[in-house]
Order: sequence, then C-alpha cells, then structure tokens
Amino acid sequence: MGTVFELIKTRRSVRKFRQDPISLEKLLKLVEAARFAPSAANIQPCEYVIVNSREKVNQIFPLLKWAGYIHPHGIPGKGEEPSAYIAVLISLKKKKKKGEVDASAAIQNMLLTAWELGIGSCWIKSVKRRSIKKILRIPHNVQLDSVIAFGYPAENPVTEDAGESIKYYKDDKGILHVPKRSLSSIVFNNQYGLYYEKEKLVVD
Repeated sequence: MGTVFELIKTRRSVRKFRQDPISLEKLLKLVEAARFAPSAANIQPCEYVIVNSREKVNQIFPLLKWAGYIHPHGIPGKGEEPSAYIAVLISLKKKKKKGEVDASAAIQNMLLTAWELGIGSCWIKSVKRRSIKKILRIPHNVQLDSVIAFGYPAENPVTEDAGESIKYYKDDKGILHVPKRSLSSIVFNNQYGLYYEKEKLVVD
C-alpha cells in the first residue's frame, strides 16, 4: 500500500464494505499493532474484544451511530455492513482516568495497519455502551472506549482542502468528500501566529 506517510494520507473512514470475511489472523495482527502503541507510564490499560461471529456482528450493528453530518446516508446499507469489529476497552483496575489517551494511540495503529492490509475501517465513539457491554460480557470495572468497524472497502472517500465548512458530504455520484484544514492554516514557524506559507513567512 505504501510508506507510513502514504498510508496516513490515503486512509479515510469507510462506511460501505464488501461482505468478504476478514481472517482471524489479520484481526489479531490489528490488535498486535495496537499492543505496540505508546502508553503513558507504560501502564498499558487497553484490552480488546474481537467480534467476528456473524451473530454478534449483527447484534452490534444497530448499536452504533454512523456519520452524524450525513445521517442517515452514512449508515451502511443492506449488504454493506462491516465484517468484524474490535471493541477497545480500558481496564479501570490499571488506570482509572485518562485511559482514552492510550486508547487513541492504539486505535490509530489499528487503523493504519488495517489500511496497509487493504482493510477499511471506521472509528466509532458514539455507541450504546450498556447494550454492547452486555452482549460482549464486559465487566463493570472495564470501560468501553470505542468500537472500530472493519471490512474490505466498497467505497473510496476523497479529501479536499476545507473552506468555510469542515463537514464531510456526499456528492451527486455518492462519493464521500472529507474536507481537511490546509497545512498553511495550522502550522506556525517558531512562534504562534507566524504562518509558513508558500516558502515565506506571513504574520497574522
């Protein structure tokens, strides 16, 4: 798929999937990538539940909220659902506060590794936690941080420079467009307010 930088630039959230199964070997590789993410004080509070049985995949699907900006068009249609999920957990026995920071680093490792394998993903934070914890038998002392959807992509979202709006949208051909703030609007050179733009410094 390319270098790490190319993977970072080309990875997008995918919400339409082919129905080919993902092997357990590949799903375990995603968790292995997560395991090597940085962790504050090396406490490593994150744990994971791989969900790949069709029964449980179907149970989890309606408990997730998809793509708020384009709801309900961002919900995968019939035959476009994810093939698997990985629930990202935080052991409160190991870390009571701010485990979300560790989880975020682990999740990014999984998203990039998945893309390297040609697998699309969608990081979903807005989920019905109580119901999902019951289905997956997650104990009370373990926090459900996020659910990551995985599957081979059936769409190709594109990025573009953000104008006045950061909201992603679908065009009349059904292609998802994801606006990103330009490099020149977010980076400063040596001091805040000193923009680096087109090989010259511009003071705002």
